[in-house]
Amino acid sequence: MRVAFILALAAAAASGCNMLRQPAVMIPQPTSDWRSVATADDRTRLRDWRSAFVGALAAARAAGHGADIAREGALLVPDAALAGPPILDGDYRCRIIKLGAKGQGMLDYIAYPFFTCRIDTRTGANGTRRHFTKLTGSQRVMGVIFPDSAMRQVLLGTLVLGDEQRALAYGVDETRDVAGLVERIGPSRWRLVMPSPHFESQLDVMELVPVQ
Repeated sequence: MRVAFILALAAAAASGCNMLRQPAVMIPQPTSDWRSVATADDRTRLRDWRSAFVGALAAARAAGHGADIAREGALLVPDAALAGPPILDGDYRCRIIKLGAKGQGMLDYIAYPFFTCRIDTRTGANGTRRHFTKLTGSQRVMGVIFPDSAMRQVLLGTLVLGDEQRALAYGVDETRDVAGLVERIGPSRWRLVMPSPHFESQLDVMELVPVQ
């Protein structure tokens, strides 16, 4: 039974790109200003991103993961963002590292394997927007990328779990809302920093590498 359950879960994760459906509108307001649509909770999370990053690193190092952190280089350096053009549309290999346990019995450092993500530009009733979708895996982020500064962009979206087939619209369920910073950390390397997620960890960092 246990083997059958694991195989079923793996199949659901692998087929996430086929099952996942968009909400009718992720963010209804026709604006390019992320601050005007972000929830109060997400504005706070994004404002305090650096302290969350530093605290999560400290927790992971205290648990004996200093070498793991060092091996990732710029990916896990809080101030590694580089100025430059925004991230391009296309398919990406993406993986998540979770830092700092959110409760007892949880791990302070988890590095997941690569999955598939996509960034694409869409034009609709609310204007032209750039969308991000993690296509595979048991935790799938979907959202809208907003401009912010020369150093970063902002993602606002939601989290799809397990074999769920439809993403929630942003702001419907605070525990599913995702807020993150999209930053370039190398010539063909990006990251999505998600401070203070509502599940499991103190910080999630997603590496994004273009599919060649």
